[in-house]
Amino acid sequence: MPLARVSQARSLTAVRIWIYVLAALVVLMVAVGGATRLTGSGLSITEWRPVTGAIPPLTEQAWLVEFEKYRQISQYELVNKGMTLSEFKFIYAWEWGHRQLGRLIGLVFFLPLAWFWARGVIKGRLALTLLGIGALGGLQGAIGWIMVASGLEPGMTAVAPIKLALHLTIASIILACLVWVAAGLKDRSAAAPEARTGMAPRILVGLILFQIALGGLVAGSKAGLTYNTWPLMDGNLVPPASALFMVKPWVENFVDNVVLVQFNHRLVAYVIVAFALWHAWTMRRQARSSRAASRATAMAGLTLAQMVLGIVTLLLVVPLWAGLAHQVFAMAVLAMAVVHARVSAA
Repeated sequence: MPLARVSQARSLTAVRIWIYVLAALVVLMVAVGGATRLTGSGLSITEWRPVTGAIPPLTEQAWLVEFEKYRQISQYELVNKGMTLSEFKFIYAWEWGHRQLGRLIGLVFFLPLAWFWARGVIKGRLALTLLGIGALGGLQGAIGWIMVASGLEPGMTAVAPIKLALHLTIASIILACLVWVAAGLKDRSAAAPEARTGMAPRILVGLILFQIALGGLVAGSKAGLTYNTWPLMDGNLVPPASALFMVKPWVENFVDNVVLVQFNHRLVAYVIVAFALWHAWTMRRQARSSRAASRATAMAGLTLAQMVLGIVTLLLVVPLWAGLAHQVFAMAVLAMAVVHARVSAA
């Protein structure tokens, strides 16, 4: 193999490792964001200062100033009235850490990108794709603030569910894009041809992204704290229409009605598991010993495990550890589904 080709292959390997590190940081970001939500910390910082906000309060006086800003919002008055300064520091640390991790991801993205670009390793379509992902990351930061601002409105004690779902969904799309690009950079020219999978892997990715968005609505509306039984909801496998569509106008039920929000999340989970099992069965019938069949089987196992974890989380009324595990494992399922789809499309 010519030295130039060897050098290029090594450079692309370095790029692939860098992108996977970014993907891991995005998963960590989702985990910290989930902990921030579950600890009720998301509204503790009431201003959006992308640059100066990187420095936390360093003196007791500075902490008192930040605490006073928090005491002006409805969450303090209606939920946390009487909170001590030390308790405020705890929730502030979660939100500050979440924002700081976002800044770190920005640096880990743009500094190596500039270096690889300057060396000619990244160019053309790959460069444009990565710039697009970077732009999506910048948009995600703005969406994060819009989400927080919705919870700072008078009378609000938490962020708007639809905006939380959008924030989580964009993070998931960024993760999917990163994994798709990284998986596509691996040289598979010497590997055996892949078995034909059709559109099933891509459909599975779409279903998982949709389910994550529904999970964001469940989290935002706190629907997981109600109807903590399975497989029945208040004694019914399918709740009555009067419960599913009690809110007027009817379209708002999909966001604001905890019965419909939780039921939709359950229903799509069944669809995903059934589809993944069907895909695995189909692939094992067509090409039992192929890598595609092995990946499809693994995806069926992952989706089933995620559903079981979701049921456990619901039955335990969403303890912190279970809620975080369910959210982070969803990112792992999504990443594996994207790898399956990308390799199958190669």
